[in-house]
Amino acid sequence: MKRIFDIICAISAIVVFWWLYLILAMMIRLKLGSPVLFIQLRPGKIDKRTGRERIFKLYKFRTMTDERDANGNLLPDEKRMTPFGARLRETSLDELPELFNIIRGDMSLVGPRPQLVRDMVFMTPVQRMRHSVLPGLTGLAQINGRNNISWEDKLRWDLQYIKHISFRTDIAILLRTVFKVIKKDDIVTDGMETSEDLGDYLLRMEMVTPEEYAKKLSQVYDL
Repeated sequence: MKRIFDIICAISAIVVFWWLYLILAMMIRLKLGSPVLFIQLRPGKIDKRTGRERIFKLYKFRTMTDERDANGNLLPDEKRMTPFGARLRETSLDELPELFNIIRGDMSLVGPRPQLVRDMVFMTPVQRMRHSVLPGLTGLAQINGRNNISWEDKLRWDLQYIKHISFRTDIAILLRTVFKVIKKDDIVTDGMETSEDLGDYLLRMEMVTPEEYAKKLSQVYDL
C-alpha cells in the first residue's frame, strides 16, 4: 500500500506542477548554466541478495555554480552558492526532481533521507539499519530539526521511524513537512552554508582521528 501511495502521489504532483518544473529548469539554465539537474550517487535500501545498500542516482535541481580555482578544483560551497540557489533550497524546490526517483522505486515519500555515500562508511552497523527501508523525500528527522540537529539525533530519528512505520505515521509526517517547508525552518546547520557531512562532523567533534577519517574515506571506493 505504501508503494502504491508513493506512485500515485508522485505522478499526480508531476502532472499538476509540470509547468513549475519547466519554469525552474529555464531559470536555472539562465542563472546557473548547464546542466540543470544535479545528479549524485546515494545509498538506498539494502539489497537482500547482497546484504549491501543499493547505490542509486539522486536527482535534484542544481543550486550552485561550477566555479573552480586555478587548479581546476571546485570552490567551497559558500563561494558557489548564489542567492537564487539559496532560495531554491529555502523553499525545497530543488528537491522536486526526486519525485522521479520515487516513481523509479529508488525512494519513498517518507523514510530516512538518502545521505551521501561517504556518510555511510562512518555509520555504525546499527545506524546503517536505517537503510533497511527505502530512503524518503522527508522523514522524522526532517520534521524534528532537519539539518539543524546533531548527526546523533538525526540518525536516532531515522531508526525510530523504521521501528514504527505505518500509513498514519507517514501522513502525519507529510503534513508536518508542509508546515516546515512553508516556515523555511532548519534548512542548513547554523553557521554553515550547507549541511555538514557525517565524517566531517565526527572529525570536528574529535570523535575520529585524522587517520581514522582518511581510512574510512578510502573505503568509499570499495562500495
